[in-house]
Amino acid sequence: MLALKLALVPGFLAALTMAGRVWGPSVAGWLAGLPVVAGPIVLLLALARGPEFAAQASAASIAAIAASEVFNFAYAWTCRVSRWPVALLVGLFAWALAAVMLTHLPMSLAYALTAACVAVAVSQAGLPRVEGAVPAARAGVADLSLRMLAGALLTLAVTTLSASMGAAWSGILSVFPLLGIVLAVSVQRAHGADCVALLMRGMVIGRASFAAFFSVVVLMLPTLGVLGAFACGAVVSVLVQGATKRLVAISRKPGVQLAALD
Repeated sequence: MLALKLALVPGFLAALTMAGRVWGPSVAGWLAGLPVVAGPIVLLLALARGPEFAAQASAASIAAIAASEVFNFAYAWTCRVSRWPVALLVGLFAWALAAVMLTHLPMSLAYALTAACVAVAVSQAGLPRVEGAVPAARAGVADLSLRMLAGALLTLAVTTLSASMGAAWSGILSVFPLLGIVLAVSVQRAHGADCVALLMRGMVIGRASFAAFFSVVVLMLPTLGVLGAFACGAVVSVLVQGATKRLVAISRKPGVQLAALD
């Protein structure tokens, strides 16, 4: 189990980085919406803690989309007037406030989906609007290693502390904006605030497949069990991701490009 924890999420993060190098930033951002971090973490929680715990954690993971959008919003605006350390602190503070508020919501699928949809709508309406091409930036071996290490540490922390944190915090922390932090900081350092705004807008494309995955898990756990529910969730998530392909094509049109996510 320890080896699985240390390999699964970092492996997904490495694959996402490679996808960005091969297919470009829009496709990488699109793929980032897949539950490549939270999915494996909640699966490990399900195997260790049982279906009921997993269902509650899955609902919390959907609600946690709201906290991630709050982070994106706070970081995107702060980085326009401050350097990345200040923007990161403001973003993390905003995320923490949102996360605490979410733990006081009933952990049901309906409440979780409502919170996620409202947050996505508000964030995308209020993010800075930027037009223009942005040059690509590629991460080196050190950056890739840092992302993989961060993914492994997050997985270990959430799965190890789940007993004391409970299902709500386990689900919310599984959606801690690890990718958002790493990408936002590296993009701001390389290209500035305008590129961060484009990045944050592009990340929303994949939210649907993320929510679809955990919604199916919540609904299917009572009848299919852990492995069956997660397998169905993965299939539906891929199908929903495919349905958003047209949005990716639009985001890749000339003159509107995101910074490379690798």
